Amino acid sequence: MSVDWEGEIVWLKHSRLLSVLTLLSFVAAPCLAADGTGGAKADGGSETITADIVIAGAGLSGLAAGLTGVENGAKVVIFEKLPGIGGAGNYPEGSFGINSRLQKQSGDPRYNKSPEEAFAAGVEFHHWRLNSALLSTLIRNSGDTMDWLQDEGIKFKGIKTMFPPEKSLGVWHIYEGHGARVVQTMYRKFASLGGQLYLETPVKSLLTGKDGRVIGIVAEDAHGKKYNVYAKGVILATGGFASNQAMLQKYVTDINAKGMLAGVRYRGPLIDGRTGDGINMAMGQGAAVQSMNVLAGNAPYLDTKEPPIYQFNGPDSLKQMRTALSQPFLWVNQHGDRFYNESLGSAFVDVYNAITANGGVMYSVFDENMKNRLVNEGPYTPFNAIVVVGQKMTALDEGLKKGLEGGYAFKADTIPELAKMIHVDPAALEATMSKINAYAEAGKDPDFGRKPEHLFKFNPTGPYYALKGIRAFFLTCGGVKVNASMQAVNDRDEPIPGLYVTGQDMGGLSDTSYDLLLEGEASGFALTSGRLAARNIVTTELAK
Repeated sequence: MSVDWEGEIVWLKHSRLLSVLTLLSFVAAPCLAADGTGGAKADGGSETITADIVIAGAGLSGLAAGLTGVENGAKVVIFEKLPGIGGAGNYPEGSFGINSRLQKQSGDPRYNKSPEEAFAAGVEFHHWRLNSALLSTLIRNSGDTMDWLQDEGIKFKGIKTMFPPEKSLGVWHIYEGHGARVVQTMYRKFASLGGQLYLETPVKSLLTGKDGRVIGIVAEDAHGKKYNVYAKGVILATGGFASNQAMLQKYVTDINAKGMLAGVRYRGPLIDGRTGDGINMAMGQGAAVQSMNVLAGNAPYLDTKEPPIYQFNGPDSLKQMRTALSQPFLWVNQHGDRFYNESLGSAFVDVYNAITANGGVMYSVFDENMKNRLVNEGPYTPFNAIVVVGQKMTALDEGLKKGLEGGYAFKADTIPELAKMIHVDPAALEATMSKINAYAEAGKDPDFGRKPEHLFKFNPTGPYYALKGIRAFFLTCGGVKVNASMQAVNDRDEPIPGLYVTGQDMGGLSDTSYDLLLEGEASGFALTSGRLAARNIVTTELAK
């Protein structure tokens, strides 16, 4: 089956050692043994490998580190626990970068912000309760990372933003083919330069010398074969702990919040290896951790039975329903009251926080005219770069039909009927609607500041619709404390020799929320941290 580069995951031919490109296609398939049989695990013996750099994880940060290493003459080996590369790194539409070649060449004054301005915005957002030296390093090197990708053959659609000009930093570099194209391109170059990649071979533990230095890893494949790899530098790039239920329950405040009407769903790949492996191995070596309580919240998402990721990369009817959910119509909580500025529906972290403060559930209410406008003219606000302003939502009626059948969309001829369907007090919902109608007539929202052009008066007669929205998250923000060289450090900020940590295995970049203003931060910082870790190993460890 041939699928384009916007699919689920990059799957590679089932061969343990991939030193040449054997790229097949994107498919959502079960994990098999290397020979494709799914056979039982057996004692497969052991093998000793000597390398300059060994990396746990073949996502964006691991591949960026691997490619940087081989480009600088290092012998690099990557171990990946899944049968395919990229993981969640296949999904990003774009990545953070500032002071890049693309920004300079655009000539657009909106994109001429400096790294200092981005840093100031970041530390202000987090009230300086973060690893400021790490943030500064990642921001200052991010533009060079975007230039590097361009030199490697990555093509960009341009710079995008979800914020108005007065607020945007103009830093979101949108890829052709999404992150999957970046994964493909980096792997091709890595393999062509002699880099080695082992699939379905998770790193199980770290090797240490008598002096406490990390000197390598132990990995084991599905047949029980062990690999003892000795290297000058070890890089952990396993992507955080988004799929580790025990760690989420232990560390993340929102998972255990009381009074929630719905839990927090995971908007991640259907097959996901992000179970905290790197973080736990580093902690076993005495590494400190930071920001372990923070999720990258993502809301609103429809309360469907299917995984939330389908609203991101599934059929148009579902993507357009998700877009309709976030439009600047009337948002109410379980009590029928407004709770948020609906004009800011694209600011998905802020929406997540607001829904969390209101019991974990919201409803977006609109009428037939509002629905028809979306169908015939497109949305008022975008859903990331998935459904954009001006894109006619011609599959919305199909989506509504499925939503009514699935129990996350509701339709009624009167507001009291609709209120009963969504278990909201009818009198409260009618009062809230009357208030928003008065604001629409006045052209001003004194309660939450919804934009005048987004103040719509409801029809006096139905039908009326409501969509149920819940919270989701797409990655964890906590991880190992590192210094500006990407070295893991202990509670006394002393580096753990030989151990480097990148991507979502790093902590210290968030206070209580993911910073959406630094658009594309997670993928951009993953790429940049991977490059910096490999570069530091080459210039320090290999130079000895």
